[in-house]
Amino acid sequence: MNFLDSVPAIRRIETSRDDLFAIDVVGHVSSADAENLFGLLEAAYALHPRIDVLVRLIDHDGVDWADVASETLKQGEANAKQHVARCASIGEPNWIPDVQGWFSGPMPVELRHFKAEDEQEAWQWLGATPIDVPV
Repeated sequence: MNFLDSVPAIRRIETSRDDLFAIDVVGHVSSADAENLFGLLEAAYALHPRIDVLVRLIDHDGVDWADVASETLKQGEANAKQHVARCASIGEPNWIPDVQGWFSGPMPVELRHFKAEDEQEAWQWLGATPIDVPV
């Protein structure tokens, strides 16, 4: 294993809105990355009862959903129903139909997919901009 094997697939994006949870999903998402994502979302819910979400997919090649605890997935669904108003997905693949199938019952979250070249439209739809953070 080299040092690049441990780079997280989920990376936060700083934005102009405190109540927008924005992330890059880069490459393959391990079960540990998915569990970490649910933890990050829980922290966002604690700060803001309602949030919007932006997910930018970069060279995405799947998620190890089978290895994520079923209780984590159930809690993730319940939390999303309670706390997420809108979710923008940018890039490929378009996983919106998969997410819609994940929810039991009526879909309380407004989901929209944007092609990578239409990323600016996604930010406008959510009323936010990314903030460059100096390294």
